[in-house]
Amino acid sequence: MTTAAHVSSATDQLAVTDALYRFATGIDLKDRDLLASSLAEDAVSDFRAAAAKAGFEYPVLEGRDTIVSALSTSLTSLDTTHSVSNPRVTIDADTARLEAMVEAQHVPKNNASMHYLMKNRYDVQLIRQGDAWVIKHVAIDNVWRDGDPAVLAGV
Repeated sequence: MTTAAHVSSATDQLAVTDALYRFATGIDLKDRDLLASSLAEDAVSDFRAAAAKAGFEYPVLEGRDTIVSALSTSLTSLDTTHSVSNPRVTIDADTARLEAMVEAQHVPKNNASMHYLMKNRYDVQLIRQGDAWVIKHVAIDNVWRDGDPAVLAGV
């Protein structure tokens, strides 16, 4: 592989990872435009496995606008922080797969003494859209959790 090919590959790997950073930061900052910038128009978000381990059902969300609206609405009463680690990227032309660990802290705005912390495994499929990479499908499963899951219900 030539130096130019290595640089191109590294640039794509960073850009793929940036899509997940935009997703997580968009949620945390409650920035709908940033969150939307991470998603393909027909994106799918599947949080069912993680939700089941927390003791509740959450539907598969389909479409950028639906995902942005649902996440923005369901997390309104919470302060959240998402920390992304251990990203592993595989690129095949204009598609990519990203596996990462994401630690998500949830704290009610009206009760900082409560929390629900989740360590989740993200399996993300992405597509190249112009100069950017965007999430086509994200499946989230929970590895471990701590705190009160009622926090996610806005309690």
